[in-house]
Amino acid sequence: MARITALATAIPDLDFEQDYRRWALLQLEGRREAKLYERMADRSGIEHRWSVLSPQDARLHQGEGLYGGPDAPSTAKRMQIYAEAAPELALKAIAMLPDLGTITHLVVASCTGFVAPGVDQIIARRLDLPSDVERVLIGFMGCYAAITALRTARHIVRSQPDARVLVVTVELSTLHHQQEIDIEPLLAGAQFGDGAAAAIVTGSGAGLALHAGISAALDDSADLITWDIIDTGFKMRLSGDVPHRIAAAIGQDDVRSVITGGLPVEQIDAWAIHAGGRSILDAVENGLNLARGSLEDSRAVLRECGNMSSSTLMFVLERIMRQQPERGVALAFGPGLAMEGLHFGWTGGD
Repeated sequence: MARITALATAIPDLDFEQDYRRWALLQLEGRREAKLYERMADRSGIEHRWSVLSPQDARLHQGEGLYGGPDAPSTAKRMQIYAEAAPELALKAIAMLPDLGTITHLVVASCTGFVAPGVDQIIARRLDLPSDVERVLIGFMGCYAAITALRTARHIVRSQPDARVLVVTVELSTLHHQQEIDIEPLLAGAQFGDGAAAAIVTGSGAGLALHAGISAALDDSADLITWDIIDTGFKMRLSGDVPHRIAAAIGQDDVRSVITGGLPVEQIDAWAIHAGGRSILDAVENGLNLARGSLEDSRAVLRECGNMSSSTLMFVLERIMRQQPERGVALAFGPGLAMEGLHFGWTGGD
């Protein structure tokens, strides 16, 4: 039985949430959308978001920092920052694992940048891992990539019981700021921050056991969440219809049964839901008829860090691991609109 025996997370030093809010309101100054933005930002449930950028580079105002020039920074410029900052943030999370031990496999998920040799190779070299360590790099899947990484580690351990898999997620969403002044992209940009997580998955020891996976894609939903590579970074489109579609889908009896493994909702002890936004969490809570407070771990991560793409779910699982729940469900949503998840539960040892 594959299980997470250790999990650690890391954020950068710079909290840029308030600076972004000031900038967004300045763009909407004199327009009726300004009050709408302010109201939505206050209700977002986000108090902090973190960036790998320096305080100067993170400034959004004209004439200042990475984004303040006459032209938006190119994708090439953003990828130069990613190539240096992504491994550093990932290694910060890895350094907090209590016992790295002998790693046989490395699985890395990162959707906010590309570099070759890949982040997986850079991490392996920096950790001085043996050259024969098997590596998997999962990219551009969006917010549910952590689920894919954990399920990959589970399959590895199930096929090689002595495997010791290092799973890493690292996302630098703040490299993809788009200076658009319409209310929808401004609100979408107000969700995202940077973060990294690292976990050890093995076949023995006490930890969070990883059970069967969950996968579902909604029909006629391809345009609801898109993630396009353009000349000025990666451009996210997040439709306001996403929460409604999620709630409607998971409210169906057959989908709910898949999510809970056929158990009544009340018998699930812990819910690790990707904190994609307050409206997403509300949609899951309402769609599954969860008790009030069931998603407090996800809401706490959203409040403290915002949406960190694939790393977000790992932050939620870190909190839940401390509770040692008997039965849990992890769910994340991403481009498609697709839902990926897995069942988990605490195991005390071999």
